[in-house]
Amino acid sequence: MRAVTIQEFGDPSGMVVSNLPTPVPEPGQVVIENEAIGVGGVDAVIRRGTLGDWGFSTGLVPGSEVAGTVTAVGAGVDGSWVGRRVWAFTGTSGGYVEQAVARVDDAVELPAGLSATDAVTLGSSAPVAHFALAHAHLAPGESVLVRGAAGSIGIAAVELAVRGGASAVAVTTSSAERGDRLRELGATHVLDRSGGGGSAAPAAYDVIVDIVGGAGTPEFIDRLAPNGRMIAVGAIAGMPPADFGGRLLAAFQQSRTFGTLSLDSVPAPALAAVRAEQLAAAARGELHAVVHDVLPLDQAAEAHRQMDAGTVFGRIVLVP
Repeated sequence: MRAVTIQEFGDPSGMVVSNLPTPVPEPGQVVIENEAIGVGGVDAVIRRGTLGDWGFSTGLVPGSEVAGTVTAVGAGVDGSWVGRRVWAFTGTSGGYVEQAVARVDDAVELPAGLSATDAVTLGSSAPVAHFALAHAHLAPGESVLVRGAAGSIGIAAVELAVRGGASAVAVTTSSAERGDRLRELGATHVLDRSGGGGSAAPAAYDVIVDIVGGAGTPEFIDRLAPNGRMIAVGAIAGMPPADFGGRLLAAFQQSRTFGTLSLDSVPAPALAAVRAEQLAAAARGELHAVVHDVLPLDQAAEAHRQMDAGTVFGRIVLVP
């Protein structure tokens, strides 16, 4: 089968189309004939080789979420899964293929009317946004800032913050056009990437959802209101400065909090329930999948070039 593998970490040109054996499911697994493959920020971070010693080696197949039809099951898996259309998490790798393997526990049946493209746009991103806001204990009437709102996690965080009753939802983004699109999704204030430019926006926020990380992290800690909570769900700009926690101690009397959120820490039943509800909400038109582009699998490198250039709004989806 065709697959995209990383033969050299760094530039997208290190990704090449390869031929791999057709997968055979192990116990507890399913094989999925892919209809759509999500291209996520974590894929780009892994491909750049900036995660340090995570044990990745050349030949890695990037990609963590797929949607398609189950064609085979391993021992211990109910045979009725064959023929079902599902969204599935493949782990930190293994998605950029024609046929993917996933644990049956990491597969969710797609509701009628939801496309595979929309499923891989929301299947990971929307749960991250949900649990980030829950981890921050967002309460109705509180203000929220989404740092890095142009990606699929940020877009979902905007919509979910609005649904959660936030009094103000500010976003950072790189262009007026993106800002207008985020306003259509519920954002009340649009800031530039440094957090400036919003004269009517709140000066401080009860909750900040940070997808960016990097050198600017301390400045956004300074934007927390008293008792404010900042939740990091990504680091697409790299790790924050080693001493960034000093900003919390410098404002000790304001009782600010910094935390992180990974879906790996969410109990599996709770994660599955939220994901199923969100996919159903998307099928009803209550949650929006914003797809930047749909490209053939063999153009995965082009998808990553666009991500590196910062031109993507929403998610790029690959199709075999």
